[in-house]
Amino acid sequence: MNMYIDDAAEVDFDEEILRQGELISDKLNMLRMEQYPPNAQKGLRQFSLAEVADLLSLTQNHIKKLHLDGKGPSPEVSSSGRRSYTAQQMLELRQYLDKHGRSDAKRYVPHRREGDALQVISVVNFKGGSGKTTTAAHLAQYLALTGHRVLAIDLDPQASLTALHGIQPELDKNPSLYEALRYDEHRVSITEVIRPTNFPGLDIVPANLELQEYEYETPLAASDKSRPDGRFFFNRISSALKEVDERYDVVVIDCPPQLGYLTLTSLTASTSVLITIHPQMLDVLSMSQFLLMLGGILSSIKDAGASVRLKWFRYLVTRYEPMDGPQSEMVGFLQALFNKNMLRNQMLKSTAIADAGITKQTVYEIERSQVNRQTYDRALESLNAVNGEVVSLVHKAWGRK
Repeated sequence: MNMYIDDAAEVDFDEEILRQGELISDKLNMLRMEQYPPNAQKGLRQFSLAEVADLLSLTQNHIKKLHLDGKGPSPEVSSSGRRSYTAQQMLELRQYLDKHGRSDAKRYVPHRREGDALQVISVVNFKGGSGKTTTAAHLAQYLALTGHRVLAIDLDPQASLTALHGIQPELDKNPSLYEALRYDEHRVSITEVIRPTNFPGLDIVPANLELQEYEYETPLAASDKSRPDGRFFFNRISSALKEVDERYDVVVIDCPPQLGYLTLTSLTASTSVLITIHPQMLDVLSMSQFLLMLGGILSSIKDAGASVRLKWFRYLVTRYEPMDGPQSEMVGFLQALFNKNMLRNQMLKSTAIADAGITKQTVYEIERSQVNRQTYDRALESLNAVNGEVVSLVHKAWGRK
């Protein structure tokens, strides 16, 4: 029996943590019912003319003229004349411009063209608290807002990415990717576990604790000589994604903060990898161990046919405070070592990101008026710079300028 001593009284640890887990879940459910009543879907704010112009790389006057000429979707116009568009209207505006723009104009609908491969981006780190889920969420949403067809996969049993999109795993009972990876006769198509989100163009495969079963079942299947699919476990996500290859341009996978079978299966399905790193000594030391372990494991399974063939991989500095001397020195150290593999932009630490997370939102979801405007603008500029750089890498992988 697992026990621990608390104030000289013996307590059954397993029973106590189950009780506390249920208590937290119940309280979260109460809060959720207040924010999102039963059967309600998470909404999404409208976007200002300035935001739409920035996301479409157009001038505000150009968009305003289109509206005045009766071309494209009609935005909501306030009594003061301010225009705002829904995310769906932004997609409609892209489609209009793509169809009616000049032949030499840029492609406003950046979908894959014939011959372009599905891009699969795994966001990884061995250590929790590196901003991995924050990075994956904002990247997936930015890709959708810039016209891409995106599938986000939450591969972390803790399901933070899932919660950010309005899904509470223990209450909603949504299946996870485990259902499309499992080794028994109950395995299903990935199409059965995909859910839409509040962002047009962005779907998600939620996570739940059942994903952990894959970590237990894979070594058993791999050691069973009558189960060849276990020996080739690393192909399971790749095989699942083939079923939806034509539906998406980019897949963003939020990996668990551990080097297990889920992470390895994700990496072997990936065309690119983002490694998030908080610029502090202990985090960099942890990343060093992560890279050494990852290299060793990939080498050992290479003989079985596994390989990680990437178009690119980059280190992304997260939760960065430029005025912090030691952090700046660490960023300089990393840039000196891995200049070619460092993203030029860093994700700044911001209370706007933290405040948005309290209500299970991202910076792309909250209204500018909900937080300090200067803080919001600084966070948004940082996120857009990082995500814009990643989009450029995706397009470069497709052979575009």
